[in-house]
Amino acid sequence: MTVTSLTSVVTWGDELYADALRTGRGPLFLRRPDGWLLPLDVERWCGGVDATDLSVLRRCAGPVLDVGCGPGRFVAALSERGDTALGIDVSAAAVDRTVDGGGLAECRSVFDPLPGEGTWGTVLLMDGNIGIGGDPAALLRRVARLVRPGGVLLAEVAPVDVDERLTVHVDNGRGDRGGAFPWARLGAPALHRLAQDGGWTPGERWTGGERAFLALRRTP
Repeated sequence: MTVTSLTSVVTWGDELYADALRTGRGPLFLRRPDGWLLPLDVERWCGGVDATDLSVLRRCAGPVLDVGCGPGRFVAALSERGDTALGIDVSAAAVDRTVDGGGLAECRSVFDPLPGEGTWGTVLLMDGNIGIGGDPAALLRRVARLVRPGGVLLAEVAPVDVDERLTVHVDNGRGDRGGAFPWARLGAPALHRLAQDGGWTPGERWTGGERAFLALRRTP
């Protein structure tokens, strides 16, 4: 495991995030040292899939690996329709909630050895998880080793043209915060550029509400 993934395990596994998942409620934010706040949509994550989520599910070809699955709405929906799906998350609370909701999940980092490496048909990086580890190029290289040749990565990106590497804390908006860890924010143009350099073929872009997505196909 890389140092980056170890850092992510410590911070996303802390009690602020776990408490929000257990209750299904925020507020919860990612806070930058200068005070900038990125709201985390805990209530939506802990609900069922919505119309925008369904646009992602329609593009999934199994088996599906959901990286940073959170409370597991995608894994549960895929399982309900009969697809093979596994969620991974560094938060034990997220894994527990996914399993309680009827999905399969394991408490692992994407940088850990994982089941089925090189055989997944689709990998999901939803809800900003392209930012995991703060190094999107490294994350793309790792995911390329997880999917089968011609497999697909479906990534949710920032709805604006941004390419940022950040240091953030989980913050509950009430004066409590976790430890610092690296994160990244990318819009579709930035991810498109990285993908071309990392052995991926950029594909469809689409939006739903205020959310934006990009499909990448692993170059055989």
